[in-house]
Amino acid sequence: MKRDTLLSIKLPTADGGTEQYAVREPQQFARPRRAFTRKALAAAHVVADPRSTKEPWLDAAIDWEATLAYRRHLWSWGLGIAEAMDTAQRGMGLDWTNSLELIRRTVAEGGGYVASGAGTDHLPAGTHALERIIAAYEEQCAAIEKLGGRIILMASRALAASAKSPEDYARVYDHILSQVKEPVIIHWLGEMFDPALEGYWGAKEHYAAMDTCLAVLQKHTAKIDGIKISLLDKDKEIRMRRRLPRGVRMYTGDDFNFAELIEGDTEGYSDALLGIFDSIAPAASHALSALAAGDKAAYHQALAPTVPLSRHMFRAPTRFYKTGVVFMAWLNGHQSHFVMVGGQQSARHVLHLAELFRLADSAGLLVDPLLACARMKQLLEIHGCG
Repeated sequence: MKRDTLLSIKLPTADGGTEQYAVREPQQFARPRRAFTRKALAAAHVVADPRSTKEPWLDAAIDWEATLAYRRHLWSWGLGIAEAMDTAQRGMGLDWTNSLELIRRTVAEGGGYVASGAGTDHLPAGTHALERIIAAYEEQCAAIEKLGGRIILMASRALAASAKSPEDYARVYDHILSQVKEPVIIHWLGEMFDPALEGYWGAKEHYAAMDTCLAVLQKHTAKIDGIKISLLDKDKEIRMRRRLPRGVRMYTGDDFNFAELIEGDTEGYSDALLGIFDSIAPAASHALSALAAGDKAAYHQALAPTVPLSRHMFRAPTRFYKTGVVFMAWLNGHQSHFVMVGGQQSARHVLHLAELFRLADSAGLLVDPLLACARMKQLLEIHGCG
């Protein structure tokens, strides 16, 4: 697909200078016309309310209508929503009270598939008795089920801090999985996303941890829809995928290698539960439709250019990736401002955002280049780079 130059913008460079960057026409992505052959969920971001008087480092101020509008946008491209998730929202400024309200509103919207994060993040930081951790999981799971929601069982910082052995992990998960009403998605979030989760499943070495996790999956297969692993290592994901019990899905959380993992190989493929799908919904939808039609060339043509963008957005410190997600939403007119819950818009420097702008353009994802350039110029002026 040939792309012509539309306009240009002066962007900062790593050597302290600037360059005149040529912005091109956006790609045209088709809305889905057939069911995908891969289950695809986007970990959707929350839109902050910039006019709120709440202190951003202390309390979440949410623009509910803009937040729900973004979910309608994702649904319109055939994607499901992974709501109130880990680093997408939780642990990044959104507490359990606001998370539950977010889940309630999204489920009530009824626009498409929704699965919501249940964890233990309402517990104070530190160690706790396993019984208290179990009770915390039970509280969040019950609240989501009461709303008619599906559950993503998130990794617990409290459990990571308190467990003394792999058996402690098995005990907690055995207890929760024996009670859930519908099959859940388990999320194994790696320490690159959240350093507090290092050693999850009772071992710092990932393959040893994998054995404990697989034993839990095998014991509770009927209660598990799938597992999402976010280790940013395709070989570990493929190895675990090949060992999963029959009927249990692998949801890739690998924002570095998702295109390859979703396509799969002769022994299987991964479904998707990805933060990057928030930003690349049109390209992802177009690619998944092509894959469903057996057109792998079109699949790669749409998705391959988004991989460098995703690798940049999720580069270390990976836990700050959401800044890039919200920046993209602002550039594309989905929100009127670049303000984030918890003040997280400051988590990435201006050179990082300038490179993100270039990569988004290369992927054809700046849907209105005139608007995107105007907003990029505004950001540069604020940072003294105009």
